[in-house]
Amino acid sequence: MTINEFNFEGQKAIVRVDFNVPLKDGNITDDTRIRGAVPTLKLILEKGGSLIIMSHMGKPKGKIKPELSLGQIKDAVAAALGVAEVKFAPDCAKAQEAAAALKPGEVLLLENLRYYPEEEGKPVGIDKEDPAYEAAKKEMKAKQKEFAKTLASYADCYVMDAFGTAHRKHASTAVIADYFDADHKMLGLLMEKEVKAVDNVLNNIQRPFIAIMGGSKVSSKIGIIENLLGKVDKLILCGGMTYTFSKAHGGEIGSSIVEMDKLDVALNVEKLAKENGVELVMAPDATCTNGLDFGTMTVKEGAEIITAPANAIPEGFEGVDAGPESQKKFADAIKGCKTILWNGPAGVFECDDFCAGSKAIGDAIAEATAEGAFSLIGGGDSVACCTKFGLTDKVSYISTGGGALLEAIEGKVLPGVAAIQG
Repeated sequence: MTINEFNFEGQKAIVRVDFNVPLKDGNITDDTRIRGAVPTLKLILEKGGSLIIMSHMGKPKGKIKPELSLGQIKDAVAAALGVAEVKFAPDCAKAQEAAAALKPGEVLLLENLRYYPEEEGKPVGIDKEDPAYEAAKKEMKAKQKEFAKTLASYADCYVMDAFGTAHRKHASTAVIADYFDADHKMLGLLMEKEVKAVDNVLNNIQRPFIAIMGGSKVSSKIGIIENLLGKVDKLILCGGMTYTFSKAHGGEIGSSIVEMDKLDVALNVEKLAKENGVELVMAPDATCTNGLDFGTMTVKEGAEIITAPANAIPEGFEGVDAGPESQKKFADAIKGCKTILWNGPAGVFECDDFCAGSKAIGDAIAEATAEGAFSLIGGGDSVACCTKFGLTDKVSYISTGGGALLEAIEGKVLPGVAAIQG
């Protein structure tokens, strides 16, 4: 069943969205995730249904934390949907009466799902090494099913539209689907777009196919890098992770970030790239400083900014961006490619002094997209780069999922998708 086929007339739809939006003093600083869910939510209302919206916010870890209450965003959700009011249920597990009273066209927002440890289904307050952990885990899984059953009881149908959490087998993202017949559970419009975008990158490849992987650690990206090496024609590795590669070859990296226990992993990536005939593109130079304040993302007064070879960074300096030569090398590699995946910046882009590498990548992707390439941007930092550089309308698709996108591209089955599609 698809959301376009389903008859929502007089039906209550419980919809899992990702409204885990950033807040400052109770105000939303980026409403991208809310805007992403609007088409699905509006479609249900237009088709004569009523809405029960559920989401998590932050990581309360089973405790009630007022600063993570979804009650703070109900007016913003109402404005986004163009409705006079969004009702609010202060306890997501005790919303039976509020849900039952909903009339077609009305909207109910449930409180933060993660106020309940049953949502994630993990034992609280007990270490994995504790002999009692397995019994506690089994008990929590049973409670998770009951929690999911309670959520399901509020509605006639279930819509999964939270790609950002689709890689988690939580009560609201996967387990709840067990309590609906196959023709009463479906993916939302955002999820359909996300699944299609991943499919375009993995199964409908137009070549040359290039992936740009950035970020600080090799360890957090190794699974996706290894999977991509069997698919891409070119692979750009950039950001902090590349200093581990430099170190693996005996390079001098000053005080740059490095994973000393992953030097062999870095060398193996190079070996796999060669075996698969993948052109591995690395930064020959780096923009470095001896005075970046990571708290304020500014350069300290009197600090120096220099350009150095990526394998000869002076003592006391750290690499914080791709250098001028690297920027050109990256742009040249992207030019002419027909399928492009970008996850992770080339440096500390939050600081204006060190965003040139990421901007060079973004601009090259936008140019290739204008020439007919399909470009998929995923991960919070890469999305933030596109926003900062005004490129959001110049790429093919920006994914709302970070971890979910990576796991999908890594070839893993996403529980939130499997629960609907089987």
